[in-house]
Amino acid sequence: MKLIAAVDNNWAIGYKDSLLIHIPEDMKAFRRHTTGHTVVLGRKTLAGFPKGLPLSDRRNIILSSREDFTAGDATVVHNEEELFETLKQIDSDDIYVIGGGTVYKMLEPYADTAYITKIDYSYQADTYFPNLDEKENWEVVETSEEQTCFSIEYYFMTYKNNSPIPLP
Repeated sequence: MKLIAAVDNNWAIGYKDSLLIHIPEDMKAFRRHTTGHTVVLGRKTLAGFPKGLPLSDRRNIILSSREDFTAGDATVVHNEEELFETLKQIDSDDIYVIGGGTVYKMLEPYADTAYITKIDYSYQADTYFPNLDEKENWEVVETSEEQTCFSIEYYFMTYKNNSPIPLP
């Protein structure tokens, strides 16, 4: 299982149910990694997508506690147990966790890789990604050259989890 996110200096990922910033090259990298794969996300993250629709060319698994929630052809699960049962049926290399904060926190221990766009800036935020730099089982294995978008500097980084937990 993979995690993919853009984070600021404080590992923030969002504010008021929106991304902190839109970086075209980050969006391209996101599409390159996730197209043709399974993406796992929460209902609020889905609501932030264009027209609130599941991502095309991907299998979407959406976690929502609302029993009546539907989202096109996406698979909707209603609790952690249901999510894990669904994920066990999929090759873990095919799964990308794409947000939000609660879903990242829940699934981070089970992931083996994290694709992180590290933005060298601190934004006002209310949603955070787990700080992998503070977790002893995660290590940086690849860092890109410095990238820029207008005056914002960022890096594409790959983290590996040296001891992912098997799904329950």
